[in-house]
Amino acid sequence: MQKNIQYLPIVRKIYLIIVTVILLASTACELKLKQYGEDSQTMLVEVQRYDRLQSRYLTTGDFSALQQMNIEYSMETRTLIEDVLRLGEVNDPEINSKFLNFYQDTILQSLIADAELQYANMNDVNKQFSAAFKKLKKLCPNMRMPVIYTQIGALDQSVIIGNNSIGISLDKYLGKDYPLYSRFYTEDQRKLMTREYIVPDCMSFYLLGMYPLKNNETRSQYERDLHIGKIMWSVNWLLGKKVFSTKYTAIVEQYAKSHSKLTVKDILESDKF
Repeated sequence: MQKNIQYLPIVRKIYLIIVTVILLASTACELKLKQYGEDSQTMLVEVQRYDRLQSRYLTTGDFSALQQMNIEYSMETRTLIEDVLRLGEVNDPEINSKFLNFYQDTILQSLIADAELQYANMNDVNKQFSAAFKKLKKLCPNMRMPVIYTQIGALDQSVIIGNNSIGISLDKYLGKDYPLYSRFYTEDQRKLMTREYIVPDCMSFYLLGMYPLKNNETRSQYERDLHIGKIMWSVNWLLGKKVFSTKYTAIVEQYAKSHSKLTVKDILESDKF
């Protein structure tokens, strides 16, 4: 998102204070649930809430939050600053000021506040990830579990894959009716910018990293589309529901029915369609 976008006069200091109070209360409740409630059972996946530290620093200037970001989430911070926002290198003496000033844009402040409110609790997302990776782990026993974390981007990338990690930009999943989206995205795009698509999108990009199309540059568009169809069909299988439905997922589904002895992994690795 460019810095010259017109500001939206919708963020007030009192709004940010309310958000902070709600987040603190939510965090306390989540800790109690983990210790004493039914959800205290260890899940295979628990999303790391990098976005909360980011929010603390970018809305209040809390230096301790910045220190935690740089120490506990050094890779995530480098990726955000250098690769997503492209503000410069993390070892630049002025980078912290550039980072803070960039997010003083009123639009970005509203994105931070709204994302923190909508995603005060992500237990449902953790459960979906845990179920999907449990099935994937059975297919690929030697795979290393990725670190999954959340951040607030700048309406740029939805999912960031790298260094066996999955970064989720919550600002891209605020709902199809989120007012700001209508200024930058089509109706079809907005339909996919919902909470329900976080796990499907992440699993799609992660599988694509595990099973890239060989010699992609020399392949026909049909072969590329079919490969994406295999990825989406596999995600449908991992999630146990038909999230993606295209003519290419239909081709793969028909192929799988005709070759019932093949596993999902066999299909992902196969070029024979």
